[in-house]
Amino acid sequence: MMDVSLFSDRYFVRRMVSDDIEEIYKLCRNNALYYKYCPPFVTEQSIADDMKALPSNKEAFDKYYVGYYDEDKLIAVMDLIRGYPNDRTAFIGFFMTDISVQGKGIGSEIIHELCAYLKEYGFSSIRLGWVRGNPQAEHFWHKNGFTEAGVTYDTDNYTVIVAQLAL
Repeated sequence: MMDVSLFSDRYFVRRMVSDDIEEIYKLCRNNALYYKYCPPFVTEQSIADDMKALPSNKEAFDKYYVGYYDEDKLIAVMDLIRGYPNDRTAFIGFFMTDISVQGKGIGSEIIHELCAYLKEYGFSSIRLGWVRGNPQAEHFWHKNGFTEAGVTYDTDNYTVIVAQLAL
């Protein structure tokens, strides 16, 4: 089992639980651009559902739904699945920073620290997806070294572009 407290040297990181849903909702609801491209708009119930959602071949112990804190302020939320789609890959299902820290390099710092930890832990790559047409997401992940994996999948509301980074 990975130690989430080691995901960052700068921020306090811990697993989020159902008591944290309201705090997560307050962070997410201010990111209207994300939900413009990735509807429907966030609700406390959708957060509760996301906290439990897993790919069919994974177990709850493979999921790390974590919050990053700068002192007592939640500044980022991440959903990380260990060993998906294969044993040497970690999958970021969701990553969002608080609107107050966007554009300051904090999200990139969090991703760089996570990459270093995952590489040390033995992973060879990280995979994720962004919604086609979302310029903010595409720019952020490209800036952090992720490239399109040549795979897309369609949902009822949007198309997801799968990207990957070799560690």
